[in-house]
Amino acid sequence: MEISVRLFAVLRERAGSDSVRLELPDGATVAEAMDELRARPGLDEPLGSMSVAMAVNREYASPETELAAGDELALVPPVSGGAKDPPAAAEVHARVSEEPLSLEAVTALVGRPGAGAIVSFQGTTREVERLDYEAYGEMATERIAAILRECVSGHGLEAAAAEHRVGAVPLGEPSVIVAVSAAHRGEAFAGAREAIDRIKAEAPIWKRETDGERSEWVEGTPVEGTLAEGSSAGGARAE
Repeated sequence: MEISVRLFAVLRERAGSDSVRLELPDGATVAEAMDELRARPGLDEPLGSMSVAMAVNREYASPETELAAGDELALVPPVSGGAKDPPAAAEVHARVSEEPLSLEAVTALVGRPGAGAIVSFQGTTREVERLDYEAYGEMATERIAAILRECVSGHGLEAAAAEHRVGAVPLGEPSVIVAVSAAHRGEAFAGAREAIDRIKAEAPIWKRETDGERSEWVEGTPVEGTLAEGSSAGGARAE
């Protein structure tokens, strides 16, 4: 059977491509696919020294997960860091885009008649010329939406929204914005804090710092519970 493999950040650079195709025996597992990838020039060194999470068809997977023909396996370097569905009145908005972000626009998305408090957060580029962000866009959007839904349910929020920028983000401009609304400020602050902390830790987004002639990936946080063996060196953390 044949599967496709998506590569990001340092793995993409080392392989010289953002995707490769693998021929595997029927019923092969993620672990067997990883063994094949470790034997490829360019990937042998980073996959031997880095803790990498795996995702199959945009869902985090374990090494024992069985693959099927046509599956998409994504290798997720260390990233930036079952709740019930929210009530019908609650809404979430998630977007990953190359466009500049607007605090006013994102905050306006969470306004509700029952909202006595709205809390917003924006993470901005600091100290360097720019940050260059890369994302597994489809999975990042889905993961951010899932995080927001769980925050809405867990904190009793009225609504939640988050947008993350990819590409070059110059000094002083926002790379991520989170806004939530709730009846009271305590729930709003707690919901916003959980949302941004989890987006940084769970969404497959990486960043490279560029300052003059210096340009390097920022060391990130491995996603727990879905890792291939190796150390946590390399990768990049989202803002």
